[in-house]
Amino acid sequence: MDYSVGQVARFAGVTVRTLHHYDEIGLLVPGERSQAGHRRYGDADLDRLQRILFYRELGFPLEEVAALLDDPGADPRAHLRRRHELLTARIEKLQKMAAAVEHAMEARRMGIDLTPEERFEVFGDDDPEQYAEEAEQRWGGTGAYAESQRRAARYTKADWQRMKAESDDWGVRYAALVNEAEPPTGARAMDLAEEHRRHLSDWFYDCPYEMHRGLAAMYVSDQRFTDFYEALAPGTAAHLKSAIDANAARHTP
Repeated sequence: MDYSVGQVARFAGVTVRTLHHYDEIGLLVPGERSQAGHRRYGDADLDRLQRILFYRELGFPLEEVAALLDDPGADPRAHLRRRHELLTARIEKLQKMAAAVEHAMEARRMGIDLTPEERFEVFGDDDPEQYAEEAEQRWGGTGAYAESQRRAARYTKADWQRMKAESDDWGVRYAALVNEAEPPTGARAMDLAEEHRRHLSDWFYDCPYEMHRGLAAMYVSDQRFTDFYEALAPGTAAHLKSAIDANAARHTP
């Protein structure tokens, strides 16, 4: 039984153009032709095609495939050993590339495009991505989250250092205010609350007053936030929430 070029292409999973090319270069010349001159492939042709596709799947160039099939002096085992060596080397290279991509993905997961050494230099023992997955689950669909990702992705090490320095300086000044028993509704406290809001707006996302008040509520309801601000000075978390609320009321009708 013989088959047309279209039939062979369909059940072999190749294109008609590929079969034509194999015929033109002498790699797979069909054993028969129809009266109209159309290619017809017999069982021996299909067997040869199967071997061609096997070697092509292993990455052999067509010239080597032809040699393996037609050169009586060709040693298939030697060719396979060399191909195995090449594939092993390629696998190792791809594994290294995959590791590099994985590192890049991790570095960009929260938009922080820094090496581990640079992260330590900027943030010390604090992990800026500790709650990255939770943040994405809670706010991943919001415009603010998307904007923070977009901005952070373009920040350099120098940008992160400047942002951290501004944040640390604010923390020192706010802790001093709390230690001096400045009331949260006083002008100094509200001004620092406004600076806190502007810091978020400048570096991460537009933070209107109502959003700022929502964040402030977490500073006393989420122990992780509370611990962070209490480390500045005892009472800072509740004090800052009140200052943010007062500042929002000052700026909104």
